[in-house]
Amino acid sequence: MEKTKESWFQRVEKMHPYQTLMYLGMFGSGLIFLFMTVAFLASGTGYFEQYGHKIPKAFIMSTFVILYSGFTVSKLLVYFNEENLEKLRSTLILTAILGLVFTLLQFFGWRELTLMGVDFRGLPSGSFLYVLSGIHIFHLLGVLVFSVIMLVQYTRNSKSEIHKLLMMTNPFERMRIRLFTTYWHFMDMIWLILFLVFILIF
Repeated sequence: MEKTKESWFQRVEKMHPYQTLMYLGMFGSGLIFLFMTVAFLASGTGYFEQYGHKIPKAFIMSTFVILYSGFTVSKLLVYFNEENLEKLRSTLILTAILGLVFTLLQFFGWRELTLMGVDFRGLPSGSFLYVLSGIHIFHLLGVLVFSVIMLVQYTRNSKSEIHKLLMMTNPFERMRIRLFTTYWHFMDMIWLILFLVFILIF
């Protein structure tokens, strides 16, 4: 007997509530960035031509940082499947540090923009640069807080072989790492799109 293909709604119904909430959050965040980016482009980007296509160096550096963090975060599920808690912890720490470095570089990027004369007192298009990157930082800080929570739990469970075994064989923990990885990649993608937009207007 042929199996009937599941509808999109049926697949959603089978998702864990955490998965549903995260995907809904990603959808909502995506719409916010889409509308803000469209408003930014519609506000008149010819204002930036006077800066001679000099995008802040800190934004360029932060792009490389977040690309590398996308590579490190993809290793989390690999180490979980290998039941290697030490590598899982160290890679999560490295990913969180890269996220903090990215955030710090964003502030340096804002400083560069200010020194160039792009600030909130000028045309609306200049303000959008701060708002778009600021909203992205806000979303990234949320996932960084979650990484700290995961690290605390991993450190606590590493002290007991029984707790370690229970955690590393727990399907819920695998799902949680997968959700964390997916959301981090989503933040990577959002920044890359914003960075490409910034390149186009500078």
